Amino acid sequence: MKKLFGLIILAIPELLFAQQAAKALEDNKLELKERYQVLKTNSQTYEDYKVIKEYVLDGFWKITLDTIRMKEAQLVDEQKKVTELASKLAAAHTEMEKQKASVEGITFDSAHISVLGVHFGKGTFLIITVVIVAALITILIGVAARLKVLQASVKDKTQVADSLTNEFEEYKRKALERQTKLSRELQNERNKLVELGRG
Repeated sequence: MKKLFGLIILAIPELLFAQQAAKALEDNKLELKERYQVLKTNSQTYEDYKVIKEYVLDGFWKITLDTIRMKEAQLVDEQKKVTELASKLAAAHTEMEKQKASVEGITFDSAHISVLGVHFGKGTFLIITVVIVAALITILIGVAARLKVLQASVKDKTQVADSLTNEFEEYKRKALERQTKLSRELQNERNKLVELGRG
């Protein structure tokens, strides 16, 4: 009877650890690193080794492979986007070179303006050129202002993310302390049960 009772007491923690380790497979909200931590934390320890059920390890391996495949697919998509952006950049560079050549031609032709046989003076041509340049400068100033606003927004979001990360780390530390305390209390209760079983 005592042997049966002892076997039951030894089997209960093993079942609990197996169920807790299986949480690494069941919770779809967890990232791969978090799943690993759950698997490692909730697995039984034997001396310096972790005891992990084979089906749990197989499931974790399948999730890992699926994650790698998903990341590789995302990488291929991102590489396609980079290629598209590079081709757009090359086209924009070519267009910019054409515009630069055109501006040089306009500068050359500014002394010899003739439209439908009507000649324009240099002053009129210069006014038109100044208006175009002012519009471009206004656009550049607008783009620069927009970039500053975006930089400030990114900085704010980075600070919020850092704050959340710090809070999460503090929560994890406290949770680990609580878990350690509960583990000690559980071990004390087990020891008491063992002593009661001997007595």
